Amino acid sequence: QLQVVESGGGLVQPGGSLSLSCEVSGVSGFVLDSYAIGWFRQAPGKEREGVSCISADGTFSYYADSVNGRATISRDNAKKTVYLQLNNLKPEDTGSYFCAADRRFGSSCSRRSREYDYWGQGTHLAVSS
Repeated sequence: QLQVVESGGGLVQPGGSLSLSCEVSGVSGFVLDSYAIGWFRQAPGKEREGVSCISADGTFSYYADSVNGRATISRDNAKKTVYLQLNNLKPEDTGSYFCAADRRFGSSCSRRSREYDYWGQGTHLAVSS
């Protein structure tokens, strides 16, 4: 069983930047480098959207069109943490951001929430002036 914890949300003005963190832990001896990580967001009244993901080995990443060019996903396996840097934030970036982990993807990852087994509780980002 894994524990997934997101952090870094808050209130940011339009045009600002923010880094979200996703820390994953497990039983003794757990290593992150066999798990792909996905970032998802859900705005009020909307379906959960796949924002970005990174493969277990870090060689493949995906960005939704809505954040492409403004987001960077990275991972530090030694710290068991994946980061999502968001720049030039827009009001439409507002929502709850969730991190998910799974190890079924090989050298890829998925933007589909149903394909991840382990989820965090989310961190909220509000972009407003």
